[in-house]
Amino acid sequence: MVDTTQQTESQDLSDNVNEKSKKVTCALLIGAMGVVYGDIGTSPLYTLKEVFHIGGITTNETGVLGVLSLIFWSLAWVVSIKYVIFILRADNEGEGGTMSLIALAQTATENYPKLRKIIVLLGLFGAGLFYGDSMITPSVSVLSAVEGLMLIPSFQELDHFIVPLAVVILIVLFLFQRFGTAHIGRLFGPIMMLWFLTLAVLGIYGITHNPIVLKALNPMRAVEFIYYHKAVGFLILSAVVLALTGAEALYADMGHFGRAPISRAWFFFVFPALVLNYFGQGAMILLDPSVKHNPFFLLAPEWALMPLITIATLATVIASQAVISGAFSLTQQAIQLGYIPNMLIRHTSSDEKGQIYIPFINWSLMVGVVLLIIGFGSSSALASAYGIAVTGTMIITTLLVSSVVLLLWRWPLWMAIPLLLAFFIVDSLYFAANLPKVLHGGEFPIIVGIVLFIIMSTWKRGRALLTKSLEENSLPLPAFISSIRIEPPHRIQGTGVFLTSRLDVVPNSLLLNLIHNQILHEQIVLLTVIVDNFPRVHANRRFEVEIFGEGFYRVVLHYGFMEEPDIPKALQLCHLNELNFSNMTTTYYLTRETIIPSKMGMVRWRQALFSFMMKNASASLRYFNLPMNRVIELGTQVEI
Repeated sequence: MVDTTQQTESQDLSDNVNEKSKKVTCALLIGAMGVVYGDIGTSPLYTLKEVFHIGGITTNETGVLGVLSLIFWSLAWVVSIKYVIFILRADNEGEGGTMSLIALAQTATENYPKLRKIIVLLGLFGAGLFYGDSMITPSVSVLSAVEGLMLIPSFQELDHFIVPLAVVILIVLFLFQRFGTAHIGRLFGPIMMLWFLTLAVLGIYGITHNPIVLKALNPMRAVEFIYYHKAVGFLILSAVVLALTGAEALYADMGHFGRAPISRAWFFFVFPALVLNYFGQGAMILLDPSVKHNPFFLLAPEWALMPLITIATLATVIASQAVISGAFSLTQQAIQLGYIPNMLIRHTSSDEKGQIYIPFINWSLMVGVVLLIIGFGSSSALASAYGIAVTGTMIITTLLVSSVVLLLWRWPLWMAIPLLLAFFIVDSLYFAANLPKVLHGGEFPIIVGIVLFIIMSTWKRGRALLTKSLEENSLPLPAFISSIRIEPPHRIQGTGVFLTSRLDVVPNSLLLNLIHNQILHEQIVLLTVIVDNFPRVHANRRFEVEIFGEGFYRVVLHYGFMEEPDIPKALQLCHLNELNFSNMTTTYYLTRETIIPSKMGMVRWRQALFSFMMKNASASLRYFNLPMNRVIELGTQVEI
């Protein structure tokens, strides 16, 4: 009887866990619909419009079916196969994006220093391009939706309000970011599900008027199109790539929702809805070529135009969320891996560790988006600048993941080489087709990429030179402790925690405190924080503790690059009983370095840039969550 009762209770518990797991998965899937696929989900608003805006394309069966075939097979190959099936496997313990891929690639190439350096530089430039994409995507998406108002006669005289309205909509979105991705996903997910349902219904409506468009599923239609249109057919790829917007954000946002919800949402909802809608638009163009200037909105019956514009505007606002969330994740990873200075990071969900908000990045993106909308003034002008960032990032992602596949996963060459080569060839074709855009606004994401590449590489190099300079003037720890035994200074009660990046030398802050105050704490803890190439570190790998005697201890704290360091909280869990980290008796010592330029190391302008970033970086007490009233900061000048 007892056994039966226990089995029943165990079964009930298992059922509750399974039910909770299903609810969480469902919530993440809906959230992914609202955040991850907002970007690519709104590409039907402008893709076919921009394809036919290029000119030189016939609107007969060869032209229209060829374009549709290119779009379908681009979505199937680049998004479905490359990103959803393949790239999402290159997760760093659940985290995706360029920085996670750099961390994996560094691990893969650790025995190849020259290759490792090239991989890191490529990754940093790819990260910079992603930030450029994060500004263009919201601008072009929202402008495309708002411009739909011009199809309504009563709004045509108000065209001068298009830009201000788009600016206001996006500012509201950026103001909303502080509430977090979790809340945004719950709010936007159901709206996006309605949006994809609308896309599918409109597509079916158009296809029923001209089912011949289903022949575009044959890849030979794309080949025939390229052959018939020659050079124009190749340039069309620069507009077809608009259908792929958001593929990179899909990978960057993996840490927010997980691989499974993102994959299921794509294959069950997003991909079918997109294909149906593109084919529906193509069917209407075949019936009436005059609709090619705005086939998405003209696909709908006249009575549905205003509701469609409303939901399209909401959908494009949501589209912007994908790249914004991706930019937050990318920034946090870059900070932890040491490529950019510390910034304030706020976690917005107690359930999902990857859901964060970074105020500085949020407001920087907002300023960039507003300036882009005002500067370009229309979605067509912005579309001409679009594509370089996306295709450039796609190529870099392929190169980074190649090192992971060949050197870390060690796939058989007969299987890996053909697949990776096929990815690279397709990415290169899209990139080459977009190169002419450099003369028509496409230089913007390249400039953004170069500027951010310089910032990240300068910070990494500057920190390395700073560490080297400090090492040259450092005092070995064993010699220092021996001198303490011979001539012990005055000791006071409490614990002094001295943060240092070196494990074998005396921290500058400890020497300065001893020189100026002539005292030492009863317990001296030399604390080093190490960020590993993993998103998160298990609790049993968090601490390394070493005892030196004379009240000296070394503590090494390990964190993952997606974790937010909290030193006081971590030290409270330290397993060494003799150490007391009570808030009232523990003092934290930091060193603030003032950079003095020298003729060695970096060139002058990079030294000046690094010095400026050092002055404006967030204080360590905030980054490490140190109590403000228990921190002493000591300054020193360092020549690099």
